[in-house]
Amino acid sequence: MLLEQERRDASRTARRLAAEGLAHGGSGTVSVRSGDLIAVTPAGVPLDRVEPADCPVLSLEGGVLDGRRSPAADTTLHIAVHRCTPVGALVQAPGEHAAAVSAVLSELPPVHQAAARLGGAVPVAGYAPYGSGDLADQAVKAFKGRSAALLACLGGAATGEDADRAYENMRLLEWLCGVYTRSRALGAPRVLSEDELAEVRRRDEQGWAGPDPFLPC
Repeated sequence: MLLEQERRDASRTARRLAAEGLAHGGSGTVSVRSGDLIAVTPAGVPLDRVEPADCPVLSLEGGVLDGRRSPAADTTLHIAVHRCTPVGALVQAPGEHAAAVSAVLSELPPVHQAAARLGGAVPVAGYAPYGSGDLADQAVKAFKGRSAALLACLGGAATGEDADRAYENMRLLEWLCGVYTRSRALGAPRVLSEDELAEVRRRDEQGWAGPDPFLPC
């Protein structure tokens, strides 16, 4: 079976999205890349039921090379992102908090340090019908310099070097959207600056290197 491991990864990640409650109505799309080929979840199969053999394999030109089912409708978006960015996987899902934020904001502000892991503020791609080339173009722009994006009135998407990292980035995006919506209910959230986010990234890279200088008690 062509791209056997990538098909397993796509199937497993799809089931994790469903189990986590991120795939409302069984919808969402996962793609995993190997060279110039991708394995993608199929159309017409709820994510909690996707098997590896269900996942078709496509070239980055869009041709189906192997598989017993048709690719998901949003495969156009996935191919576009894989063509333009050197990522290993892309996860897309209509998480409740991501869908809510995508319907209101033009970007998700960085109101928590963890936003630094996604690149900072998360852009919201302009609205276009799912599966369309227009949505794919909007998503490619939104992913520039970021490992996550929101899709207006649809939900969120995240990339990673492999399926596990893309899935974790998707979970983080959903969590950050939830933090934002809850903080807005309390008042105006504090938004971290680019300098503050850069310091978080520096600390993430270095790990603990002894205590910072501090004033005595």
